Order: sequence, then structure tokens, then C-alpha cells
Amino acid sequence: MKIQTKILGELDVDERQVIDIPDGLIGFKKFTKYALLDAPQKPYFFLQSTELAELCFILLDPFLFRPDYAVDAADEAMSALGVGGPDDALVLSLVTVPPDGGPVTANLMGPLVIGRKSRRGAQVVLADPRWRTKHDVMAELAASRK
Repeated sequence: MKIQTKILGELDVDERQVIDIPDGLIGFKKFTKYALLDAPQKPYFFLQSTELAELCFILLDPFLFRPDYAVDAADEAMSALGVGGPDDALVLSLVTVPPDGGPVTANLMGPLVIGRKSRRGAQVVLADPRWRTKHDVMAELAASRK
């Protein structure tokens, strides 16, 4: 399937890259179809809307910089995504790259959880006080290596 992207222009994506997010993302409820793409700069990914070329998010695996990260989400929510256990889920954090050169941050309070087989996703809001919407990725990566 061909899609228009904000950063990479027109792309031909495999149907297996298409993710259905029935409830949309927080603040973007009306957009429910996305393509999960490898970003040119590893270890990041793009979550590109297939409905609006200008809508693209940067994602990162939170376990890369927070090995203690845990997603404690309701069983019903996980079941709706086809997630029966941790190996069935792909968990990614939305990333903010400030234009002023400030620290790159990741939202660990509202991760995107995707069922690997179903390719259905949801942004889950976690109540755990350890997780905030802005975690400094490089600072926490450095701290996790000590």
C-alpha cells in the first residue's frame, strides 16, 4: 500500500506495518490508522498516520533506557489488543525532540501498546508514579549504565 509521509515522502508499506489504533492517540482521536516505520536514525521508529501525511510521531523502545520499566495495564485492555502475555505486546514510547536543542524526552506515562499478531494498538495511561510524560532519554540511559 502506498502512503504519503511527512518526512520520507511517498512510501510503499507492507500491510504488516499498518497498525489500527481504534481509539486514536491522546489529542488525535480521529486518526486511527498508522504505519510503523523504521526511522533513519536507530533506535527510533516513526508512527506515520496513513490518513494525514503531516501527522507523524517518533517512537522509542522504553526498555532500552529504562530496563526497570513496566506496563501495568488492565487485562481487558490487553485482551482487546490480542495481548495474552508480555511476548505478545510491542511497547513503545512517544518521543519529543525539542526544536531548541533541549533534551530528547520519552513519555513513559502514556506508552503505545501494540498486539504483535493483531496489529491493534492503544495508548495506555499508567498510574504508576515512577512514570512521567517527560523522561530525559540520554540522562536515564547514562544512569542505567552505572
